[in-house]
This record gives sequence, structure tokens and C-alpha cells, in this order.
Amino acid sequence: MAPPLQESGMGVRGEKASPPPPPPPKGRFFTWEEVALRTGRVPPYLQERWLVIERRVYDISRFHKRHPGGSRVISHYAGQDATDAFTAFHLHKDQVSKYLNSLLIGELAPDQPSSEPSKNQLLVNDFRKLRATVEKMGLLKPNSLFFFLMFVHIMVLDVAAWLTIWYFGTSLLPFFVGVALFTVAQTQMSWFQHDLGHLSVLSSSRWNHVIHKILMSLVKGMPAQWWNYLHFQHHAKPNCFRKDPDLNMHPILFALGKKLAAELGMQKKKFMPYNYQHRYFFFMAPTLLVPFFQFSIFYSSIKRKEWLDLALIVSYNIRVCLIYVPLMGFKCFMAYYWLSRLLESCWFTWVSQMNHIPMNIDYDKNMDWVSMQLQATCNVEQSPFNDWFTGHLNFQIEHHLFPTMPRHNYWKVAPLVKSLCAKHGIDYQTKPLLTAFADILHSLKDSGDVWLDAYLHG
Repeated sequence: MAPPLQESGMGVRGEKASPPPPPPPKGRFFTWEEVALRTGRVPPYLQERWLVIERRVYDISRFHKRHPGGSRVISHYAGQDATDAFTAFHLHKDQVSKYLNSLLIGELAPDQPSSEPSKNQLLVNDFRKLRATVEKMGLLKPNSLFFFLMFVHIMVLDVAAWLTIWYFGTSLLPFFVGVALFTVAQTQMSWFQHDLGHLSVLSSSRWNHVIHKILMSLVKGMPAQWWNYLHFQHHAKPNCFRKDPDLNMHPILFALGKKLAAELGMQKKKFMPYNYQHRYFFFMAPTLLVPFFQFSIFYSSIKRKEWLDLALIVSYNIRVCLIYVPLMGFKCFMAYYWLSRLLESCWFTWVSQMNHIPMNIDYDKNMDWVSMQLQATCNVEQSPFNDWFTGHLNFQIEHHLFPTMPRHNYWKVAPLVKSLCAKHGIDYQTKPLLTAFADILHSLKDSGDVWLDAYLHG
């Protein structure tokens, strides 16, 4: 959200122990103030991008364009401490060390703190201890049987959708039963490809990438690289305006977050009647997502010259047409297919936004990893249905803190994360599923009211 190493920027799973980092060039020491200027946006350092990993300073001014996970995801940490983000996205450093070696320019001066002065060093240290515990417990290792059964149940649903139409025809009842089965299969495939994209299904990162590319294209009709490019940015800086692509709907369609909504109002911007956004979210967000995705996948593949992805996407559409059109006719199939895509979009929209829209939305404040993830995410109560319905994204907090963790282990680490939050006085939010859905609308109404007040009186 890859080159031959299959090091996509969201994690590497290898067998060898990570080698120690190389010694920094002698005599080159930097302060946090010097690093903070190298963001690529501050004159006169517009061409320079530096970041810090484990006190070592790296110059990514040229490398960011070649970064396997995309230029933006690594550039979002330019001028900042990227230690915890780097650790979260790369399980083993041995496969990326050769990149780091060539980028190393020095280290922080001895009088500089390990993390930026604005960050909670005690919380940072405790989280790093927690991650070490998680690794020792083996919670980053996938259960192959779990994911095999998940994939089998998706294929059973997909075949059942076709068999329903083949055996019963296209009268009203079998038509809608087929749509329901096809929708469930496609949505569950969305959660499964999400696991593959995070390298949490197989022990080999290379095979995670290969299977992701094949299944995402042939079973979902979407390119894996396109999804990775967007999704990695979301995880790197969740709910950070101009860095999280999931906020691209602001301010064109929605005024998200009270602070950003107030800014729109003060600037007298009215692209939409935002004070009614909690009413039009129901139909506008899912409906517009369908054509947006369809346009984006082809545009992105052509622009990036991902010809293999494009060929696989086209083959998906050909395959679906060949197995359904002879049974239904073209017009009936179009109704069947696009109704299913719309229902899938509704499902995806509500589940993906219930953990984020009600949370804090702001510009990047360069917070520590734990605080940033927790202010942008919340959980939904665990139950067998909630786990299945959301693809275990009801454990959004754990997923964001440990993005490469297999989803079947979220419930095991949750008590440890709760204890960490309680120790440092951080709110760990867990809600019922329907409450989480309702909170999307409550949040939209609140930010819409803030926009209207600022628009009229600001």
C-alpha cells in the first residue's frame, strides 16, 4: 500500500537475526533542531529530507523516490523520529540494512534525548518493552490453518453465489440471494487481502506479496500496489490531514474533525452543506466510493506502468463476465454486479470509518507512535460475529500499534495494551458495534455544526 526484495515498506519477515546497525560516520553529530528543518518543506532546506532511527540520522533526500513502500509514506516522517514506525513496519532489519547503510550520515549528539523533546519518553520506553514482549510471545507469527480456513470460506461463498444463479435462475429470490453471497465473499476477501498486504498471513514476506498481488487482482479486481500505496500512508499518519489519504474526502464532501471544520467555516468555504453531512453520509460516501475505486485502479496502474496489475484486473473482469453473462444476460449481470459492489462499499465504509471518523482529526503534530495511534483509533467489542463482520478490525487499536501482527492474535495482546494505557492515563476506547456506527453520524453532526457556526459568525 515491490521491488525484487519484496520489501514493501510495511514489514519484512525473515529468519535471520537482524545485524547490528553500522557505526555512524565519525564526528558527525546533529541536534533535533537540525533534523526538524529537513522536512523538504522548510527553506532553505527544500531539497533535504532527514529522519532518525534509533538515534542515527539518515538522509532520504533521494531515496524517498525509490522507497519500495512509496515516496510519501517515508517522507511523512522527514524531520522526525521514525524509530517506532520503522520497527512497526519492518519485522527484521536485515533485508533493509543495505539501504540504511548508504543513507546514514551521522547520529544525534550525546546531549540529545533519544526521542524528540516534545514526546513522552516514559511512554515510548514502555511501548518498546511491550513490543519486545510481543515478539518473545510469538504474537507476530501467523497461524497458517486460520488463514487457510478463512480463504476456504471465502471461496465457498463465491462458488455458492454462482451456483445459486446457475441452479435457480434469475427470478427475484435467487437473484438477491446470489447478490448477498457474492457481496459477503467480496467483502471477506477485502479483509483477507488486507491481511496479505500487512504481511501477516504467511511466514515469508515474499510469498505474502506474491499471493496478495494474485488474489487482490484475480478475486477482487483491484491492484495490490495501489492499495498498499494508500494504506501504508494511513497507518504511518492516521487521521493526520494532508498525510492520511483516507481524509481526502475533506473538504470536498465532508468537514471532518472540529478543528478542520472550524477552519473551513472561518475561510467561508462551502463546497457542501456540511451541517447536513450526517444525513447525506448514508448514501453519498458508499455510492461515490464505487466509481472512485474503479477510476483510481485503472488510472494508478497506467500512471505507474504496473502492466501486470492491469492485465490481472482486466482478466478478473473477463472471467466474471464469462461465468455470469451466459446465465443472466448482460443487463441482468450489470444489475447483479453493481448492486453487489454498492452493498460491499456500504459494508466497507461503515466498518473502516467507525474506528477513525469519531476520533481526533488534525494536522500532524509529530506525536509519539502510541499516542498518535490511540488518538486516531478506537475498538469495537469482541464477539465471534464482530470479529468476522469486521475482519478483526474491531481491534483497530492493536492493529495500528502492531500493523504486521496476524489478526488472530489481537485479542491476546489487547490486555497488555490496556495495561499500558492505564499506566500512562491514556483513554482506551471500546464500544458496541452499533454505537460505533452511530458515533460516525454524531461526529459528522458535531463537526458540521462547528463549521456552520464558524461560517456564519467567524
